[in-house]
Amino acid sequence: MNIKRWITFDLDGTLMQNPFGAWVFPEITEMVSGILGRPHDVVSEMVVEHEARMRGGRYVEAYDWDDILRERFREWGVPDSIEIEPLVRKHSIPPKVKLLESGILELLSDLKARGYFLAAVTNGFYKFQAPVMEALGLIDKFDEVVTPERAGAGKPDPAILRGLGGQIIAHVGDRLDHDVQLANRCNVAAILIHKNLTADLKSLSPLLRVKEPAGIQLCIEKARKETKNALWNELTVGLVPAAIIDSLHEIPVILDA
Repeated sequence: MNIKRWITFDLDGTLMQNPFGAWVFPEITEMVSGILGRPHDVVSEMVVEHEARMRGGRYVEAYDWDDILRERFREWGVPDSIEIEPLVRKHSIPPKVKLLESGILELLSDLKARGYFLAAVTNGFYKFQAPVMEALGLIDKFDEVVTPERAGAGKPDPAILRGLGGQIIAHVGDRLDHDVQLANRCNVAAILIHKNLTADLKSLSPLLRVKEPAGIQLCIEKARKETKNALWNELTVGLVPAAIIDSLHEIPVILDA
């Protein structure tokens, strides 16, 4: 019996651009301001609650944007009349949503042709991610779409991957705190995608980039941004990727190596 070999992918910031920041959240702000009868930046409050839930290890609840918004309405004593999923579907049309590189669909097809099983592993709820994936032709490329409310866990909790039977070869993502940390906790090769590498780093193999001072510094600066700690000056073991790529099209090179 052949063991399934999986490559798992983050979605937002790795494969695709979702409509939340530019379209969904601004419309929520406009709708809430209309309900309250005054301008109100509800999205900033939602983000603060999201970050508090993440710090508390409540990874599933942190991405339940409906619940976070309902909590605001309860505090105001106002009936909740906003559903976020229809807004996501409304705005899940190109160019409001897009693939982050050309040839992504072909790359995923090539990996499947090589015998790999593919899973999207995202902290976004399925009802928010599926409309975007459908609009971009991504959803049919994946054997599994793993989301927090389905798995009962969110990145970087290793439990989010427990439903995938077989062997996970690598996880690809754009964040150290979510993706690289998850992969390292699971003893899986962590592939960090970071656009616009310097020419010196680009000239190196993806597997060597993280060993260079410039690659280490790149990761330290990412850690500072993700933790919002400007004093972060050491790359802890759990945040060290196995490889740094500038393009998803470098993944076959790593697999061949």
